[in-house]
Amino acid sequence: MNFYEHTLIARQDISPSQIKQIEEKYTKIIESNQGNIVKFESWGLMQLSYLIKKNKKGNYLHFKIKGKGKTITELEKNEKIDKNLLRYLTVKVKKLDLDTDYFKKNDDNKK
Repeated sequence: MNFYEHTLIARQDISPSQIKQIEEKYTKIIESNQGNIVKFESWGLMQLSYLIKKNKKGNYLHFKIKGKGKTITELEKNEKIDKNLLRYLTVKVKKLDLDTDYFKKNDDNKK
């Protein structure tokens, strides 16, 4: 089994319930293709570097997956036809970093 980090960018105008549906949809696809989600993070609505399909912002969803190449192939095949997604990216990694929360808000004032 290989380790992957998979990030989706959904349109800015979808509702929180639609984001939850997207998460559940791709979770089912991963699990039905012999994959396992080690960690899921919703990074929220963030500014894009440039316009993508007339969107200035996007909702970021990040999956840390343990699975086979077939799992990722099936996942990306479904993402190509999903109208709610702007972009997706899969990176194969040697080891998953489960400790670092890159987009967690830090409270530097509270110590």
